[in-house]
Amino acid sequence: MNFSNTELFLVGLIFMWAGFVRTGLGFGGAALGLPLMLLVGASPVYWLPVIGLHLLFFSSLSLLKSIKEVDWAYLKSALVWIIPPTLVGVFGLIALPDRVMIVFVYSITIFYGIIWIFNQKITSHQPWVDKCLLIFGGYVAGTSLTGAPLIVAVFMHHVARQYLRNTLFVLWFILVSIKMLTFMAMDVMIDWQLSVLLIPMAAIGHVVGLKLHDKIIANDQRFKKWIGSALLLISSFGLLKLFLS
Repeated sequence: MNFSNTELFLVGLIFMWAGFVRTGLGFGGAALGLPLMLLVGASPVYWLPVIGLHLLFFSSLSLLKSIKEVDWAYLKSALVWIIPPTLVGVFGLIALPDRVMIVFVYSITIFYGIIWIFNQKITSHQPWVDKCLLIFGGYVAGTSLTGAPLIVAVFMHHVARQYLRNTLFVLWFILVSIKMLTFMAMDVMIDWQLSVLLIPMAAIGHVVGLKLHDKIIANDQRFKKWIGSALLLISSFGLLKLFLS
């Protein structure tokens, strides 16, 4: 994929933003970054390997010092419900037309934007609802790596707050590893050069997010309201642009 200098600059800013969100919130780097990447160009199948490589790299760095702060017991029980639909989602991503996948990404992002704007939360108080959210979140993660809000809604009720972010990092590492291995097995094109070039930009966002994590969590509702409004506008514009093309 060839980008102009302006497009490369915008892509760099987007990956800086994704890195910031990933550590600032503990999740959502792909969900809040992929819609912007699609506006620049290319397809989900092009961007997701790049996002995946960054997630593997930065989650590894974060876990080096905090691997003991992980709720392994709950993670193992949740993976039973998450991994099978994730595999289904990955194969769907590869098999379905780009246009269908772009509509899917924008639609799920609009859903997140609306619930954040109106300060609504995806919650679960029943075991069967937990399982449904994990299954659907796994499928969405498999197709577009944007299933984090669905999965986090369940993990928040079962994992202590001090272990939540690192437990999620391990989960993303496992899911993305499965996704990347599938990409390579299916000979999906991976832009290794662009992935490496974007690491410094993503690193800036990663470090800033780590420093501001506690402040963001303390103002979680206000942050999500602003982000939700931006997501709704961006994804609506993306859908309109797609349908008019």
